[in-house]
Amino acid sequence: MEDSSYTGLPTSHLLGSVPAVITEENNTTKHVATDASVHVFPPNNGDRGTGYQTVGRPTESFEQQPANNWRGVFSISSYSQYFDVDTDVVLIRLISSLNPVAGDFFSKIDANPDLYGLIWISTTLVFVLAALGNLATFLMQKHADNSTSWSFDVSYMNVAACSIYGYAIVVPLAYYFFLQYMGSNASLIRFWCMWGYSLTIFIMSSFLLIIPVEFLRWVIILLTGVASASFVALNLRSYIEGNELSVAIIAAFFLQIALAIFIKVWFFP
Repeated sequence: MEDSSYTGLPTSHLLGSVPAVITEENNTTKHVATDASVHVFPPNNGDRGTGYQTVGRPTESFEQQPANNWRGVFSISSYSQYFDVDTDVVLIRLISSLNPVAGDFFSKIDANPDLYGLIWISTTLVFVLAALGNLATFLMQKHADNSTSWSFDVSYMNVAACSIYGYAIVVPLAYYFFLQYMGSNASLIRFWCMWGYSLTIFIMSSFLLIIPVEFLRWVIILLTGVASASFVALNLRSYIEGNELSVAIIAAFFLQIALAIFIKVWFFP
């Protein structure tokens, strides 16, 4: 009897309420899925710095991101891209700077010119000239007078810093503005990179200039100047075009020779 009593209960109102509940849940579920921010992992590697891509987010927003990372002159992050080099890349460029007749340095740095070489090669040369210049002067004085005592001349450091940093920064900057004025293709970062690496050979030759033989010193510094000048001139010739710009290439050659003579006269007298 109990089974029959339960069976006899009216259930029409119960059956009608179940679809209503299901419909409400479906509507709620659809509403949440539409407005939720679902992230796709991993981020889109084709566009750096865009972060996670949201489903339903228009792809045009990624394509409209700026291509460069320049954030202003006084922002450190603007220059980080010019220091994104590893040891192998720097070594390859150092070796290339010691081959003055190749003339293909710009093709090697075209994808990623760096300022790392400009800063550290110049800084190394400053300290090398100050230290070895004092040592060479002492050896020459000791050779002439055995009673000479060692003394460090601080002015060598000041002159080295002003001359090397000034040359490595101002000369490429002047060439950049000159070539822009002449309507030729020019890149300041590439010029700074090339002139920075052109100073590598002066670091190596400075260790030979401590030999207390004046004639041998002049031979070493002149060969060094010619090698560095040839590296700069031949790469400039491969980079710029036009017969009217040949004067600029010749001037770059003699500027490197003048730097070599200045190093000899001031630091290794």
